[in-house]
Amino acid sequence: MFYLVGLGLCDEKDITVRGLEVVKRSSRVYLEAYTSILMVQKERLEAFYGKELILADRNMVETESDEILRDADKEDVSLLVVGDPFGATTHTDIIIRARSLKIPTRVIHNASIMNAVGACGLQLYNFGQTVSLVFFTETWKPDSFYDRIKENMGLGMHTLVLLDIKVKEQNEENLARGRKIYEPPRYMSIPQAVSQIAEIEALRGEGVLKPEATLAVGLSRIGGEEHQRIVCGTLEELLTQPPEVFGEPLHSLIIVGKRLHDLEVEYAEEYAVNRETWRSVAQSVYGCALDR
Repeated sequence: MFYLVGLGLCDEKDITVRGLEVVKRSSRVYLEAYTSILMVQKERLEAFYGKELILADRNMVETESDEILRDADKEDVSLLVVGDPFGATTHTDIIIRARSLKIPTRVIHNASIMNAVGACGLQLYNFGQTVSLVFFTETWKPDSFYDRIKENMGLGMHTLVLLDIKVKEQNEENLARGRKIYEPPRYMSIPQAVSQIAEIEALRGEGVLKPEATLAVGLSRIGGEEHQRIVCGTLEELLTQPPEVFGEPLHSLIIVGKRLHDLEVEYAEEYAVNRETWRSVAQSVYGCALDR
């Protein structure tokens, strides 16, 4: 059997009981290490699980899946994934490959950022499409995310924006020369994400994401008891906060939709940069009554 096992969001103890049982009886256990990160090192996982973990980078998961799936029709093999297994299309692809090889598969689900965002008080059923925001370069500034957010805003829905991470990436020269030299890991921060969003808004000029009139929520290390951060405000306010306000990576961002409910405003204002501004924009721009 080939197992995809979700690890949850925080540390070695977030794995489910069922997931831990699967890990302990697997002959090989791989740890997918590039679509997201846990808040603890691999060694802590190994000590808790009582099992050696094989790091599986992008190249292994996407182009060497046959090695991961080797003998999985005869024995149990597990691939551990931060969050929930279906949080990335890569994991759907490896299930399809296993099926094509007639290997039985099973998925052990867990918490992910897709549902943990409810920690800020915005209701999950009010979210629309989730979008990803990549690091801009001097020559590449993809803006398709803007159209997806615009569609959500047109329906009044909130948008979860997943911020880019770069792990085991090569620069253009090393890639062209075939040299396995990798750049240091990079994780997009909330201020950088807001800056890129504001840049595209300025270029588009459509007024969908006006920095002074668009409410947003910055989140980091959701699920971590000691390190979780939630910061609410206008995009303009989030852009001007010092980096330490947002905590350590990974960061995510929510663009608040116009169907914002009064109770969502009141719950989230606990995390607001400025409560008066948060409530004022919610009333004047989003149409919330806020009687209490």
